[in-house]
Amino acid sequence: MSTTSKLRTVAVLAAVSGAVLALSGCGTSSGGGGDAGSELPTKLGENEGSVSILAWPGYVEDGSNDPKVDWVTPFEKSTGCTVESKSYGTSDEAINLVKTGDYDVVAASGDATLRLIAAGDVTAVNTDLIPNYAGLYDFLKDKPWNSVDGKSYGVPHGYGANLLLYNTDVVKTAPTSWDLVFDKASDYKGKVTAYDSPIYIADAAVYLMAHQPDLKITNPYALDQDQFDAAVKLLKAQRANVGEYWGDYLKEIQSFQSGDSVVGTTWQVIQNSLEAEGAKTAVVLPDEGATGWSDTWMISSKAKDPNCAYAWLNYIASPEANAAATAYFGEAPSSQKACDFRDDCEAYHAGDAEYASKIWYWTTPIAKCLDGRTDVTCVDYAKWTAAWSEIKG
Repeated sequence: MSTTSKLRTVAVLAAVSGAVLALSGCGTSSGGGGDAGSELPTKLGENEGSVSILAWPGYVEDGSNDPKVDWVTPFEKSTGCTVESKSYGTSDEAINLVKTGDYDVVAASGDATLRLIAAGDVTAVNTDLIPNYAGLYDFLKDKPWNSVDGKSYGVPHGYGANLLLYNTDVVKTAPTSWDLVFDKASDYKGKVTAYDSPIYIADAAVYLMAHQPDLKITNPYALDQDQFDAAVKLLKAQRANVGEYWGDYLKEIQSFQSGDSVVGTTWQVIQNSLEAEGAKTAVVLPDEGATGWSDTWMISSKAKDPNCAYAWLNYIASPEANAAATAYFGEAPSSQKACDFRDDCEAYHAGDAEYASKIWYWTTPIAKCLDGRTDVTCVDYAKWTAAWSEIKG
């Protein structure tokens, strides 16, 4: 298996771990931003000579892990900013490290961004000072996980969808619905596999949005108690048909190769690996849509090197650097021009706005409903974590 697959696995597992910290009053349409009233910089000064970056494994490669993988050195040479980087293993770890004030830049997933913004640990950015921002896909900009009160809190990086994977010998007609792992899961009893994380509750909510419209779910991360209970009920019913919950990419690959699993949720990079090894599998983004991820480069509100921080955000958003980083990690890039430096953009549906519109990117569930409702309280992620333990038994 490639390093790409390993890195995606480490990061996605970590992105959804831990309980929600101090989020019950945070929102994405009003308030919540710790520096919402501060002025954005209008110009940059001289680069300070260094920048400290906190990121997922594989996001800041300087050739020390693999001499052929290095997009840090060109940045250092072109800006004069020496890079010091640290990898983290979970979003909770990243949040705690950012609070120390020791880092200028952090790459954060959707379950961490709102917490960082709400606590005032990251600052809004002036995208006019980031020239490469203009070339990024519009469908990744100004989203609930990276913007508050009309202010951008960073630069979109890579993105991807959680897909339906199936054995083509067993499922002979290409499916178009998640019903294979929900309402029709009993047809594959003991051979259904599901992603092992509380955030998977959102996958059930996506399915219910289409199949139980009376629940009036409009955002799978904004579930009131009745909506949440319905999603949990669906997953408890699914549990009887699940052979295993997977978190390790090798387990899912081996399970599909052996026939122990024939249908379940996956990532494109896993299907790429299975296909390369001759497995009779295929993936589809079902008609109901899917959950997914979109990461963001953010600047610490305590950044000691803000000019080099802006330089990094601009550089990592450049087509060549973004192509290198996202390809190594196993995800779609954030701009179409990045595809000039990759040969696999089609497999990741890069730039396909219609495809991207079907993805509900991971966002931390909080008590203040992310769909804008104010007459109910939504179930926060701490309760999602508790429910997941019940679901799995």
